[in-house]
Amino acid sequence: MTRDEIKHRLDTGEPVTLVEALPRKYYDDGHLPGAINIPHDEVRARAGSDLSDKNATIVVYCASTECRNSRIAVQMLSSMGYQRVFEYVEGKQDWMEAGYPIEKSDT
Repeated sequence: MTRDEIKHRLDTGEPVTLVEALPRKYYDDGHLPGAINIPHDEVRARAGSDLSDKNATIVVYCASTECRNSRIAVQMLSSMGYQRVFEYVEGKQDWMEAGYPIEKSDT
């Protein structure tokens, strides 16, 4: 899924679950609006509780095109039966370079 498709969904309120597949410290430093954090190595353990609707539109991202965490997470979610899982390949770097807002965690 592209940056502009994600931005459009957020702006129009179209349902989408954003998942950052990076470790918690990177999520806390800044993440896409409304995103939840499920590091790629925790997907199998946390998907059932954190992503209860297997038919929801889920977009997984990580840092940039060089980062493979989102691809790993997407493959795992798909193998677990999630039907509408997409990867935002360009990730957080692309989002910020476009000047789109990020949120920081209060930790």
